[in-house]
Amino acid sequence: MAITTATLSLRVLARLLSYPDAELRAHLPDMRDALHSERALGAARLAELDALMHSLTAQEALEVEAEYVQLFDRGRATSLHLFEHVHGDSRDRGPAMIDLAQTYEQAGLYLAEGELPDYLPVVLEFVSTQPLKEARAFLGEMAHILNAIFSALQQRRSAYASVLGALLEIAGEKAQAVKVAPDAPLDESWEEPAVFGGCSTEGQAKPGQPQPIRIVKNEAQRQNAPLQGV
Repeated sequence: MAITTATLSLRVLARLLSYPDAELRAHLPDMRDALHSERALGAARLAELDALMHSLTAQEALEVEAEYVQLFDRGRATSLHLFEHVHGDSRDRGPAMIDLAQTYEQAGLYLAEGELPDYLPVVLEFVSTQPLKEARAFLGEMAHILNAIFSALQQRRSAYASVLGALLEIAGEKAQAVKVAPDAPLDESWEEPAVFGGCSTEGQAKPGQPQPIRIVKNEAQRQNAPLQGV
């Protein structure tokens, strides 16, 4: 069945990728209900997400929080900051951040103090405000990065891989394993168009006109065939 909206699902997925503090864990039942009621995801993917949410409540709070920090804050391969996979620590990261923040502002959205625009939960909050067609296109532009994070999480046998798989499913893309060098600088493997055109303010004359992030693979990455069996 074709989906007609994914707004709630995208917001839930954004929350699932956020730090699993007591407030988030308290809202997990409502988040589960929202995913199942909107039906933007298939039954198999919903079952995976149910398992993730169950694990977040079944384990000790300190253990859940420590695992999250170890997983997402201690290595580049699983970083939820998208530009980490594109620019690394290069000077290009700053201008790209500014362009992306301006994209949000052109749509009438403003970052809270301390939030970085390339943080995936923040990106998803923005995407959730867009019409479904534009939201799927936006996610599709970054599908190769989502697949890289998905693969790194699968290598670590993390249930969080299901969240990246869900994002790819909403985008109409296939979640598949790709070759990832664990914790190696990814900025040497990815490149973006000149002036990071997808995050510029060009074409953003009015709120509600989304400008997709255009993060593309370089030629060497295009020749990397996906691993089989996923």
